[in-house]
Amino acid sequence: MTVLRQAVTADNILEIANSPEYADCAVELVEGEIVTMPLTSPQHGEILFALGGPLRSFVMAHGLGRVTGGDAGFILERNPYGRDSVRGIDIAFISSEKAQGTLPTVFMEGAPDLAIEIMSPSNTMTDIRLKINQLLQAGCRQVWIVHPDLREVDAHTSEGAKIHREGDKLSAADILPGFEVEVADIFPK
Repeated sequence: MTVLRQAVTADNILEIANSPEYADCAVELVEGEIVTMPLTSPQHGEILFALGGPLRSFVMAHGLGRVTGGDAGFILERNPYGRDSVRGIDIAFISSEKAQGTLPTVFMEGAPDLAIEIMSPSNTMTDIRLKINQLLQAGCRQVWIVHPDLREVDAHTSEGAKIHREGDKLSAADILPGFEVEVADIFPK
């Protein structure tokens, strides 16, 4: 007897993620494998608003594009061997060139211009490094990793990474000219 296993792809992950089995967690598709994550903490949500709010206000005031939050899904890879990747991103900036018209009600094809991930206790550095690499390979221009426990932000590009600590200003001048935020303002006092 042959047992056929249905491949999980970018096209059917939403249906699977909405099943009762996954009701109490967030779901990503990482190289064809379902990965579950616990719901985020209140601290995570507070940091998301502290950074996402000013970013969205700046982007909207300057007509630069759109900002999403809350683990919006992005299809980073469609692989003919069934190893698609659909990743949730805590905060994402999508330029006007990519975000024309209404944003999709399911997943966005491709990477945002800026992806911001807030580290949670369930994240491992191995998982985060894979996500950074997937985002950059899919065309994301910058990936910020926010470390609440260290009170710092790592800014990754295809050229490397830079650590921003309290007392530093965080910016993405090549993507969002004029946008700056104090690292200290991101974290709860």
